[in-house]
Amino acid sequence: MAGLVLKDVRKTYGEVTALQNIDLVFPTGKLTALLGPSGCGKTTLLRIIAGLETPTRGSLSLNGNDITTLPANKRKFGMVFQSFALFPHLSVGENVAYSLMISGIEKRTRSKRAQELLDLVQMADFQDRRIGQLSGGQRQRVAIARALAQEPDVFLLDEPMSALDAQLRETMQVELRLLQQQLNITTIVVTHDQREAMTMADEIVVMSNGVSEQIGSPTDIYQRPETPFVASFIGKANFLDGVVRGGRVYAGECPFDLEKPAPFVDGSPVQLVCRPENVDLCPVDGTVSNTLSGPVTFVRDVGPTREVFVETSAGRVICEMPSSEATSVVQGETTGVRLKASALLCFPGQATGAAADPTAQTDDQRENVAA
Repeated sequence: MAGLVLKDVRKTYGEVTALQNIDLVFPTGKLTALLGPSGCGKTTLLRIIAGLETPTRGSLSLNGNDITTLPANKRKFGMVFQSFALFPHLSVGENVAYSLMISGIEKRTRSKRAQELLDLVQMADFQDRRIGQLSGGQRQRVAIARALAQEPDVFLLDEPMSALDAQLRETMQVELRLLQQQLNITTIVVTHDQREAMTMADEIVVMSNGVSEQIGSPTDIYQRPETPFVASFIGKANFLDGVVRGGRVYAGECPFDLEKPAPFVDGSPVQLVCRPENVDLCPVDGTVSNTLSGPVTFVRDVGPTREVFVETSAGRVICEMPSSEATSVVQGETTGVRLKASALLCFPGQATGAAADPTAQTDDQRENVAA
């Protein structure tokens, strides 16, 4: 059953529109990630859900009850901020018990409840320590325990792992996901980290320029992106300029077969998208469809896989393959690349040309949205 429902939510600040026409359903007991670059509106949306901001238009309801104008302190939502907002002058146990104290719960009961929560986040042995004596991961656990102290209806997290190092961040992603599944609590996480969203979420809402670009499971978002932005922001992707001629798509004068015919009229500019793992190296053969060729300009070793960059007539194509299969690839040699028809996506509009490095491409997207 749907728990938290947003209908036609819009937020403006003067002439600036931060959110427009947001319709979302957050299922009870599921974890939803609001994913997007800086400036896309995801934190504004979370603040509206928390009651810290009021929508310019639209409504919010929880279990059928309208909460659009309900103050934040009446919503019974737990929230963890980027900074964790812990009290340095209180011990770990006192931080967790604080929200219970201001609710009027008597000392013995709140001490017991704090102990239970610290056990839950594996921090029971640290309850007498000061916050300044804890590591980043330990502080995060304390912040989570404090937010859960009042058994919230909805648990909100605003980029809670952004201050952690990469290895600890991945560990905490798994632990937080396991905790959420154990408690079966409706959870909304704001993040710009695609890996974090893919690891933790039942459902991902990809946002850009104040709108929802796509909503779906991590698998759907990755394998079936509905827009070029989603394809570029989630994972790595090759982008090729193309045009429709005689009912077929051509890129770099090479014809491309698609699993489904491109629904565009002749002469239409299109954008072909293909994930690097769906590209194979092959012999140079200009007569085979879906096959381009060019020199290997760069080889990147990323542990179990290697990424081979090939500069073709249609733009740069990245092929990702197991390291054991790429031992003979030499930078500077000419090779063919074949894009699997079953994995090719075709979008309208003009492409950027080359399949840029995914990290740099994401940075460009962020700058465009922020601007």
